[in-house]
Amino acid sequence: MSLALYRKYRPSVFADVIGQDHVTVPLSNALTSGKTHHAYLFSGPRGCGKTSSARIMARSLNCEKGPTPTPCGLCQSCKDLVANGPGSLDVIELDAATHGLVDDARDLRDKAFFAPVHSRYKIYIIDEAHQLGPGAANALLKVVEEPPPHVIFIFATTEPEKLISTIRSRTHHYPFRLVPPGILAEHLEKICKEEGATVAKGVIPLVVRASGGSVRDALSVLGQLLAGAGPDGVSYEIAIQLLGFTDGALLDDAVDALAARDGATLFKTVDRVIESGHDPRRFAGDFLERLRDLMIVDALAATNANSILRELPDDQLERMRTQAANIGAANLSRCADIAAEGLTQMRGATAPRLILELICGRMLLPGGDNTEAGMLSRIERLERVENITTVATPATPAPAKATAPTPTKTVADPAPKAAAKPEPVVLAEKEAAVEDFKEALPKSSKAASSQPIDIAGLRRLWPDVIENVKKRRRLTWSLLSASAQIVAVDENLITIGIVNAGARDSFVRSESEEILRQAFIEIVGIDRKIEVVVDASIDMTSTPEARAVRKDEAPSDKNLLSGAALLAAELGGTVIREKNKD
Repeated sequence: MSLALYRKYRPSVFADVIGQDHVTVPLSNALTSGKTHHAYLFSGPRGCGKTSSARIMARSLNCEKGPTPTPCGLCQSCKDLVANGPGSLDVIELDAATHGLVDDARDLRDKAFFAPVHSRYKIYIIDEAHQLGPGAANALLKVVEEPPPHVIFIFATTEPEKLISTIRSRTHHYPFRLVPPGILAEHLEKICKEEGATVAKGVIPLVVRASGGSVRDALSVLGQLLAGAGPDGVSYEIAIQLLGFTDGALLDDAVDALAARDGATLFKTVDRVIESGHDPRRFAGDFLERLRDLMIVDALAATNANSILRELPDDQLERMRTQAANIGAANLSRCADIAAEGLTQMRGATAPRLILELICGRMLLPGGDNTEAGMLSRIERLERVENITTVATPATPAPAKATAPTPTKTVADPAPKAAAKPEPVVLAEKEAAVEDFKEALPKSSKAASSQPIDIAGLRRLWPDVIENVKKRRRLTWSLLSASAQIVAVDENLITIGIVNAGARDSFVRSESEEILRQAFIEIVGIDRKIEVVVDASIDMTSTPEARAVRKDEAPSDKNLLSGAALLAAELGGTVIREKNKD
C-alpha cells in the first residue's frame, strides 16, 4: 500500500515548508544564532504545517552539527526524525486529547527530569494542546516555566485562546496561516509532475478551492482524484462531480441570462442544475462567488484583475469582463445581496429549489425592489439601454425651420430641440436600404446560390436584424448587441464574429443560431446557415450601428452608406454617434 500524499511529501527541513515564511525564517535565524527558547507555541488552522514544523524543529535541535536550520541528514538523530522516519526516544509526541488528565501531566513532569538517551535535548511535542484539562495544565505549569536545561516543550494547537494564559505567557508564540492559493496551486502542480499524473486544465484550482488553504486537505483531495484517475488522467468533469462544485458552464449560462434579463433561460438553467444532481445550496453559493468575482473584475482595470483572481485563466477573465459590462456595477451589487440573503434562507430549508427560483426571480425584477439598490439598478439599466440601442423615433416630425435668421435671440423651448433629432431621416435611410437590398437579391433560389450577397448592404441592416432578435430572445440580443458583427457572407452561410470565446460558447449553447437565422429571413429575406467565430478586433464599447461598417474593409457599394459613414470611409475616420444632451 502506497503512502498518502500528505505523508509522502511531508517536509523534513524548514525550506520545504510552503507559505509560512513568517514562521520558518525567524526559527531558522534563532537556530543559527543559538538563541533558542525552552518552550514554543505553534498555532493556526489544521493542515498548515504546525506538527511538521515541530518535528523539523526537533530534528534541527538534535542534529550532531546543530543546532542548525539545515540538518545534515546523516547522523542517527536526523535519520530517526526524518519525515515518515522511525522516530526517536528523545522526541516524545503526545496528543492532549488522550493525555489531558492530571495523572498524565504528572507522569510527564516526573520523566522530564531524566536525561535524554542519546540526543542533545529531550523534546516534548504536545499536539492539540488546547484540550489539556485545567488540572493537567496547572500540573505542567511549573516544569514549563523552569524546565531542566535539556528539556524543550513545543505546543501545537488550533485554538490558542483555550490554553491557559500562564502557559501561553511562558512560550514563544508563532501563528501559522492558511497557504495562499497561488503558492498552494504551484505546490500541487509540482507534486503532479513528480507523480507523473496528467491533470486536466481547471482541476488544480478546484482542489485549491476545496482545501480552503490547508496543505494537508489539498493533498488528501488530490490523492483521491489521482487514485481514481483513468488512462487519460484526471478530467475536469470527474473533478466537478466528485468535489460537488457547480460546472462553470452552468454559472456562465446563468450570468448571461441574468445580463439579458432572460427569465426563461435562467429558470431553464436552474432546472438543469437540479436535473444534473447539483445541490441547490452549493449552486447558490457558487453563484454568489461568481457575482463577487464579477464585481472585482468590474471594479479593477483589465490589467489588474489578475492580481486578485489569480486562479482564473485569461480567457475566463475576458469572458467575465464582458459579463460584468453587460450586467453593470449597481445590478451586480444588488444581485449579490439577494443571493447572500437567499443563501441564508436556504439553511435548513425543506424546499431549497423553490428558494433558489425565488432568488432568480428577484434578480430579474429590479422594478419590484423599492430600496435604494433597486432604484440604482433601474437607473443603470436605462443608461445602458441608451448607450447600446437606438432611441425610438418621435411620432410626429416637427416642421422645418425658416432659413432666414431671426433678428433677436429667443429662448428655445424643449419642443424644437426634440424636433431637431435626425431619427426620421435615419428611419427613411434604413427603410430605403432594406428595400434596395431586397431588390438586389435574386428572385429564385437557383440564382441565390450562384450570385454573391452584398456584404456592405447586409452590414447596413445589421442593427435592424439585432432589433428583430430582441423580440425573439433577450439573451441572444444581449450577446449580439454588445460584442458581435458580420464578418463574411457567401451563398451558403453568414459568418458572425464575437469578441471572445466565452460569448461565442454562450451563443452556441443557447441555440441562438436559429434565432438569428429567422431574424435574417424576416428582415433581409435571405436564408443562410449561421456560423459563429471569435473576432478579438471588435470594439465592445461601440454600438451595432457603429459596427455596421468595418473600418478595415471598403464596402462594395458606397451608395448604401449614409453620409456620415461615407465621409468617414473616405477620410479614414470613425463615426461617433452623438447623444442628445437634453
